[in-house]
Amino acid sequence: MKIKRIAHLGIAVKDLDGPKKFYRENLNLELAGEEVVETQKVKVSFIKVGESNLELLLPTTGDSPVAKFLETRGEGFHHLALEVEDIHAAVAELKAAGVRLIDEKPREGAHGALVAFLHPKATFGLLVELCEYPKSH
Repeated sequence: MKIKRIAHLGIAVKDLDGPKKFYRENLNLELAGEEVVETQKVKVSFIKVGESNLELLLPTTGDSPVAKFLETRGEGFHHLALEVEDIHAAVAELKAAGVRLIDEKPREGAHGALVAFLHPKATFGLLVELCEYPKSH
């Protein structure tokens, strides 16, 4: 498996306006877009940081995984996303190695990416997302 870079750090939030204002006004970071990811039940705001992003995650429904995270842990760091060269090969390699996965098959994520999550019990308590972006990204 070839990991290309840290794609983003996911941050669970209860509101997008406050965090966006903070990162823009206090850290002079640029808002790089927003989108709703229906499959994940979140609205996402991207804050550009060099070649990576902060990904602000706001649940769109009360039963979304991010809503459950906010309920139990509150706002804060949610996941680390690593961009891989070939997500299908990466998932197959991890599965063959016996790594516990949340997603055994990649699914649709933000920016048209394919994503797959590794279970935090396999990664010492950290939710890790693998992602592969379309070539046009």
